[in-house]
Amino acid sequence: MASKASSETRPAGGRAEIPSLPQLGTTWYEHGARYWLRRAWIAFGLLVVSALLVFFSLSLYDGFTSEWSPAARTAADRVQIAGSCVAVVWGWLKQRRDHRAGLLDPPGPLDSASARRDHNRRTPGLVAAGRGLLLVLAPVMPMVAAWCVGWFLAHLTVRQYPSEVGARRWLEAQKGRSGTSRG
Repeated sequence: MASKASSETRPAGGRAEIPSLPQLGTTWYEHGARYWLRRAWIAFGLLVVSALLVFFSLSLYDGFTSEWSPAARTAADRVQIAGSCVAVVWGWLKQRRDHRAGLLDPPGPLDSASARRDHNRRTPGLVAAGRGLLLVLAPVMPMVAAWCVGWFLAHLTVRQYPSEVGARRWLEAQKGRSGTSRG
């Protein structure tokens, strides 16, 4: 028989522990000052990443179009501006749809931790593949960056994450059986 994961076992008093979520820890439970500090830190990190992505994208695009004629460059710049405006809205809508779907079927605490581990395992491979893709994406990189900015902004403005909803439902199910402990 397989052993239970540490988060599935109950403490000695028979009370369920508040699960720790990736990036939020146990602060999600009370939504106190520590929770909002973590959310602010996440927002700050995403805004820094967005700024770096936009700067890099514009620099790459500028290098790609630097040898073009002024007329061709002006036309390309106008296309980039229009495409970037559309991409910001598209990124926002995509994240909101994903968020809504996540709220309909929120992950439990174990699923959130597992998804975070899977994401961290895939990241190095995606970064390596992305380097080659940059050469192909150079002409449209500002639009890609705009899509990411829209997605990031929508992610930052949600009231609560699906992982919080799933953890709260899991905790309520445990509470219904045994009560809670603030460990």
